[in-house]
Amino acid sequence: MTTYQRDATTLELPWPFAGREDELELVRRSLTGSRRGIVVTGPAGCGRTRLVTEAVRGTDCARAAGTPESRSIPFAAFAHLLPEPVTLHRAVQLLAGVRTLLVDDAHLLDDASATLVHQLAVDGRVRLLVVATDGAPVPGAISRLWTGELLPRLTLERLPEEATAQLLTAGAGPLDPLTVRRLQGLARGDLRLLRELLGAVSARLTPVPETGERAWRGPVPLTPAVRERTAHVLGRTCPRERETLDRLAFAEPLPSDPDGLDLAALEVLESDGLVHVDDTGAVRLAHPLYGPVLRAAAGRLRARRLARSPREHASALDAERAALARRIEEDDVRATPTPVGEWLVAEGDPLPGRYAAVRARFARLRGEVREAAAWAREGLRGDPGDASCRAELARAGGPSGSGGDLDTALADLADPYDAVRLGAPEKVIDRLSGVFARHADALTRADGPALDEVAGELERRGFTLFAAEAHAQAVGAHRDPRAARHSRARAVALARRCEGARTPALAGLALGELTARQRQIVALAAAGLSNRQIAERLTLSIRTVGNHLYSAYARLGASDRGSLPWLTDTPEAA
Repeated sequence: MTTYQRDATTLELPWPFAGREDELELVRRSLTGSRRGIVVTGPAGCGRTRLVTEAVRGTDCARAAGTPESRSIPFAAFAHLLPEPVTLHRAVQLLAGVRTLLVDDAHLLDDASATLVHQLAVDGRVRLLVVATDGAPVPGAISRLWTGELLPRLTLERLPEEATAQLLTAGAGPLDPLTVRRLQGLARGDLRLLRELLGAVSARLTPVPETGERAWRGPVPLTPAVRERTAHVLGRTCPRERETLDRLAFAEPLPSDPDGLDLAALEVLESDGLVHVDDTGAVRLAHPLYGPVLRAAAGRLRARRLARSPREHASALDAERAALARRIEEDDVRATPTPVGEWLVAEGDPLPGRYAAVRARFARLRGEVREAAAWAREGLRGDPGDASCRAELARAGGPSGSGGDLDTALADLADPYDAVRLGAPEKVIDRLSGVFARHADALTRADGPALDEVAGELERRGFTLFAAEAHAQAVGAHRDPRAARHSRARAVALARRCEGARTPALAGLALGELTARQRQIVALAAAGLSNRQIAERLTLSIRTVGNHLYSAYARLGASDRGSLPWLTDTPEAA
């Protein structure tokens, strides 16, 4: 049996900055020239403080912060900057010589400090960088900074999964996709929680053979920080409510039928945001951390009484496998929940090969090639001889081959549709049906619009990689250069969502990733601006602009400025 060996490498701190390059540039620009600063808001844990700290790194910046304990003390946030008891007018005078002032947790400022920040904005001599939490009560003097248009406001959203994956890689090195997904699910966009979890599991990460990645399997570490974040759940003193929470915790990963629960307690828990009832009436705990904390707090006898039997999990896993197989049979691989399989993998339990192979195939058809390989490996951990898992692991990289040995490659194909992906549709067109047959027909006729239409249908059905390939094939089939540019843009956008998949159809695409600054400069260059105009707009030197463009050309595979419009107008991933 394949095993993952323990690696003693630990997480290196401080937490790296990643994923908000565009926002970082915006904040930095707000502190230059005649600009007066900016207000940055966002949900708790979204990385506001980390962003502004990075923005002022290496600059002369004074700092102040609100705290819950000092909200009743006038000017408490600025006590270290004001050498004497002061009036508001005197405080403004004393701080007028500060070049840049960072005010963190401004929603917690005392009224006097909040008024002082507002007056400093009106005065205009100090550049202000004000940070507050969305959803929390904010002093009126602070909210009027943006409602009164004294300062612009940047509202941060939770980092998308792609960015948090980048952050995890920067913090701990390459992680297997199932580990990344699990950490993302537990943190739910809270970067502080994500950091705490990654720090706690860093010593438990084990190398995945032949990949260079590491994986985390096993129970969630109940660190003091995790317990603190879930204390309100454990603090339920009503026995009926606590019994309901515990029953939900021990039912995981299966949902509970509300008819078998205390409905009065359930209504209270739902109104408090501790449980979620979906459209089918199934009930689950509202946060994935609640279950591990509640189960850890239960005694052995309580756990024995409430725990689901292994047979129930096995039955649910079989139903999940059947649902996945049915979706594949129906040529519909749009994202669908697989909580039972993910639960078994997360806990480190053996995963039946017959399930793992279907789950791997589902991921592969969606273009999630690294995840497909991870599911196949999980099946091989439990059953090293499973032929289906070995086949899926081999296929996770997609079809290979080149024009010189196409016949050999076609002879080795297990799926006729792969011949279409390799550019030889005429050999299999009579063996395909539905959208795959239409793809073969459009490619045979070199019909660019028809290939784009097929790509759109493939994308709607969840076949992201196949859609990217169809758009890429349309590029050479189009007679209209504008239509070819659109096909290339869609192909690039979709291919970037396929975890680095490289197939013959995508071989001609430029998939190199640009930095935030490079994307900004390339977009302006593609719009027709000269290097001098770009430099003036972005407050850069002409040489810096030229260097960024040169690096962008190399990454995009562009030969000159004229080819940039083909590569820049890339729609956002859905």
